[in-house]
Amino acid sequence: MSGEETTKPIDPYKLLHIVENDDGTLKRLYEFPQTVAASDDHNGSTPVITKDVILNPEHNTYVRIFLPRQALDNNASTTKLPLIVYYHGGGFIVLHVDSTPIHDFCYNMAHQLSAVVVSVEYRLAPEHRLPAAYDDSVEVLHWIKTTHEKIIRDYVDCSECYLMGTSAGGNIAYHVGLRVSKAVDDLEPLKIKGLLLHTPFFGATQRSESELRLIDDPVLPISSTDLMWKMSLPIGSDRDHKYSNPTVGDELDQIKKLGWLIVVTGCDGDPLIDSQKKLVEMLKKEGIKVETQFTEGDYHAVELVNPTKANELFVYLSHFLEK
Repeated sequence: MSGEETTKPIDPYKLLHIVENDDGTLKRLYEFPQTVAASDDHNGSTPVITKDVILNPEHNTYVRIFLPRQALDNNASTTKLPLIVYYHGGGFIVLHVDSTPIHDFCYNMAHQLSAVVVSVEYRLAPEHRLPAAYDDSVEVLHWIKTTHEKIIRDYVDCSECYLMGTSAGGNIAYHVGLRVSKAVDDLEPLKIKGLLLHTPFFGATQRSESELRLIDDPVLPISSTDLMWKMSLPIGSDRDHKYSNPTVGDELDQIKKLGWLIVVTGCDGDPLIDSQKKLVEMLKKEGIKVETQFTEGDYHAVELVNPTKANELFVYLSHFLEK
């Protein structure tokens, strides 16, 4: 035996606390602590009101709405708030709207940005492979258009809507944007102003430098991202499918014509940073309005567990919300 020390590859099943059943479904051994939505009590003192509303009972999907309490103190007819439709991360296979890190992130975002946040509980893979999550995420936009839910009707400025997602949710926001940009009239009076892609999850069959540099990253090793793509992409697809590799995907002509802004944020401690920068290069080449913030150090989606980092992100995003 040589004296060289070999590093044992990280087992993604153990890292993600999942077991694959014989029928291809997952047993999720660990769920993050959950936070229930607060009662719709407008006489309380919490800075943000939260409420769950069923989206599609057949798919067990729903939305969690976050309303800054300050909106109740203002004249709703003149001070309606911008809307952020938020898609959570989790590699398409884990996490939920009520997972405490997701809930807290949306809660603080609504408070800091003075925006109504609608967080979407979409179907997870591998039980429901892509494009199921995209379908659910488009469905919520049509729900917002037609709902009689009081918070949406009374406090949301539907002409100021942004699609936002973290990690896999950033991927969803991008693909939802591509899809609905081709039929924006169908969403009236909802008008999308831009996409806010927070550490978006993209990839390709060819490894990037950052993936190789951070191959055994303790937060998001390659073994985990490979497994996530394997379980979420259509059966038989590889990472050069348009769902994972945007450089082989749909044209961006409509987004360019609509003048939407795309904001991409990330950090160089994230194995995905090169794929994010490659996305930015493609968008700029296509003439899309793009803004970026790539920080040094940190790790993938650090803002979900670090309130200080989250607040820094919200300060940055506040520049792009018009109200």
